[in-house]
Amino acid sequence: MRNSQLPAAKQASKGRSSGLHQSIEEELKEQVADVPFEVLQKAQSSGQLPSFSHKKQLVDTKRANKNRPMEVTSKKPVGRLREVIQAPKKDIRDPRFESLCGNFEEARFKKAYSFLYDEELPSERQRLQKVVKKGNAGEEVEEAEHKLAWIDRQLREEEQRRKQAEQVTQFRAKEKDAVKQGKKHYYPKKSEKRKEELVRKYQELKATGKLEKFLEKRRRKNAAKDHRYLPYRRPESNQD
Repeated sequence: MRNSQLPAAKQASKGRSSGLHQSIEEELKEQVADVPFEVLQKAQSSGQLPSFSHKKQLVDTKRANKNRPMEVTSKKPVGRLREVIQAPKKDIRDPRFESLCGNFEEARFKKAYSFLYDEELPSERQRLQKVVKKGNAGEEVEEAEHKLAWIDRQLREEEQRRKQAEQVTQFRAKEKDAVKQGKKHYYPKKSEKRKEELVRKYQELKATGKLEKFLEKRRRKNAAKDHRYLPYRRPESNQD
C-alpha cells in the first residue's frame, strides 16, 4: 500500500511546486510592471532580476499530402523570392549536347545550312558594298565596312573548309579502293597532312598570281619576329 501511494504523493508535490513557482512569477511581474524598461534591462543583465524565458513550441510543418502547400509561420519575414506553388522541376536539355537528340554530323549540318554561304552571305555582301560606295563617312559606313570584312572572312574560311573536306573525301575513296585490292590501311601523319596543305596552297597562289605578294608578306612577318630577339645597342655616353 505504501509503495502504491508514493507516486501519487510525488505527483501532488510536483503540482504544488509548479503552482508555487507560477504564483511567484506572477507576483514578480506585477511588481515590475511600472518599472521603466531601461532599469529592468540593467537589473536583468546584473543578475538582480530573474529572466522569464518560455520554451519555444515546435511547430509541426509536415504535410499530410505532398501536393499541399507547406505551412510557414507568420512571425518570420517572407522573402521576396520564394516558391509559392511547388511545380514539378523541368529538365532543360540542350539538343547540341544531348544524346537523346541524335549524334552530331558536321557534314550533314553544313549541307543543311549551306544556303547561308551560297545565298544569304553573298547577297548581304553586295548590299553592304553598295552602302559603302554610296554613303559618306559616318557610323553607318564604318559599321557596313566591319560587317563586310566579317562576311569576307567567313566566306574564305568556308571555302577552305570545303576544299579540305573534298581532299579528305578523295583520300578516303583512294584508300577504299586500295583496301579492296588487298592493301593495308594507310593513316597519314599530321606532318604529312601539313606538307600536302602547303603544296596545295602554293599551287593555288601560283595559279592566281598572288604568290609573290604572299611571300613578301611572310618575309616581313618573319623579319619582325627575328627583330625582337636582336640585342639592343646601348647608347654611347658622351665623354668630354
